[in-house]
Amino acid sequence: MFYRRKVILSLLEAFGGELEKLQLQKLLMLFGELQKEPNYYFVPYKFGCFSFQANADLSTMKKYELVEETEKSWQKKNDENYVSQLKEADRIALNRLKNKFTGKTSEDLIKYTYSNFPYYTLNSTIARKYVTDSELKTIKEKVNQNQKSGLFTIGYEGVSIEQYINKLIHENIKVLCDVRKNSFSMKYGFSKSQLKMACEGVGIKFIHIPEVGIVSDKRKKLETQSDYDELFEDYKQTVLPETIDKQKFIVELIQKYKRVALTCFEKDICQCHRKHLAEAVCELPEFKYELIHLN
Repeated sequence: MFYRRKVILSLLEAFGGELEKLQLQKLLMLFGELQKEPNYYFVPYKFGCFSFQANADLSTMKKYELVEETEKSWQKKNDENYVSQLKEADRIALNRLKNKFTGKTSEDLIKYTYSNFPYYTLNSTIARKYVTDSELKTIKEKVNQNQKSGLFTIGYEGVSIEQYINKLIHENIKVLCDVRKNSFSMKYGFSKSQLKMACEGVGIKFIHIPEVGIVSDKRKKLETQSDYDELFEDYKQTVLPETIDKQKFIVELIQKYKRVALTCFEKDICQCHRKHLAEAVCELPEFKYELIHLN
């Protein structure tokens, strides 16, 4: 079993075997704040902090009958002691969490997290119950300082879906263009439907433009940088001249939404076609913006 799932089961165990769904998400986030390297990351979502990965893990554990789901809560189903299986530092952190928050309601935890971690109010549909309009405006202005129009590129290799989405939020990206030919990934959170849901849940428009991608057959046997360079020369001679309309569409998105990002898998921009696509877009006469490659 993944260690991170033992963390969830240990939380349930420490808090009496059952937690409301909102309580579990809040406590899991607070637990991560006590860790040097959190098992889960969170985004500002509809009811505050939310982890897509934790939610997916709970669904998987439900299939294996490790937990049971009710309309409002999650329950631990077996008698195994998971707390004893945690690292010592995590057991200490869990005990601190238990001492501080035992008996606290979902309402209490929402108030606490919104007060101490205001970032998570950004997309909350219930934020105005806990913070004033003025406070919410200040939070949004602090996060969304980047207003200048531009074209960005970003890869998702090596990061969780939550870390990736938070990066988009902090860069104030308004539209994410998925430029993969096949919008499918073995990495959780990055297949088309998952990524679209995550983006739209935090107010980012998601658009898939498969025409500007590279077919998977051409991506086989990429072992050296020269292999990639050869692939991209072919891309520049074949795909790019045939997709001028899609490149112009990207410029139109910038004109309308200001900050637009192109995304694909590779972290290294020199090993991803998005670099060459972005540079082609920059060559269009309509393009009058800055190009930034995000890490």
